[in-house]
Amino acid sequence: MTRVLGLDVGDVRIGVALSDPLGLTAQRLTVLERTGLSQDVEAVRALVERHGVRTVVVGLPLTMRGERGPQARKVAAFSDELRRRLAMPVELIDERLTTVQGSRALQEIGTRGRKRKAVIDQVAAQLILQQYLDMARPGGSLQNPRSFGMNFR
Repeated sequence: MTRVLGLDVGDVRIGVALSDPLGLTAQRLTVLERTGLSQDVEAVRALVERHGVRTVVVGLPLTMRGERGPQARKVAAFSDELRRRLAMPVELIDERLTTVQGSRALQEIGTRGRKRKAVIDQVAAQLILQQYLDMARPGGSLQNPRSFGMNFR
């Protein structure tokens, strides 16, 4: 497997995580400050090239009912632009509660205040990417689409 980049796309920042070369684990990489669609896509493209990424996974913030609200539509549009400008797969994955999970994990290890705000988007991207990597393993739900039950393309 080649490297996979995970993104947690928000209005202000994009949290970024990167898989190990074997595609087993996700590590936090960086946070990109949003400056505009074209510049944001270019920043992601630069990371893709620098790290030899072959797939980009973007967290889709569905509502608790599993529906696309305004933020999910923004993220889907961003993902569409990535697809147009990158010559590789850009996958969407349900990211409900990843920011909450990331915040709780940081709280449990005692990370607070500004430091916590600085890494929460990276942690959310790491959780999104790890979920994708786990599902992509043999026997995972990406290998058996019936067990996942959703297609976000």
